[in-house]
Amino acid sequence: MGRKSIKARIIGSVQGVGFRWHIYTKAKNLGLRGYVRNLKDGTVEAVFSGDDDKVEKMLEHCYKGPSYALVNRVDIENVDKVSEKGFEIRL
Repeated sequence: MGRKSIKARIIGSVQGVGFRWHIYTKAKNLGLRGYVRNLKDGTVEAVFSGDDDKVEKMLEHCYKGPSYALVNRVDIENVDKVSEKGFEIRL
């Protein structure tokens, strides 16, 4: 099983709807490392690192979000292995 690290930028109505908490709890449950944070332009940025299948499962959650979110698009890029030891919400 391979490992990978990706950065996702979630675009849509994703701030003020519990999106960061949703991503945080899903990522923690999957045992991923990285972070999630709101960006000033109204998007959400998340970095996930872990087993390929778990990162892919996490991306599925990014496309859905919590019930009040409306995700229009998710931009994804590969990144180097993250140094975080767990998963956190960044302010």
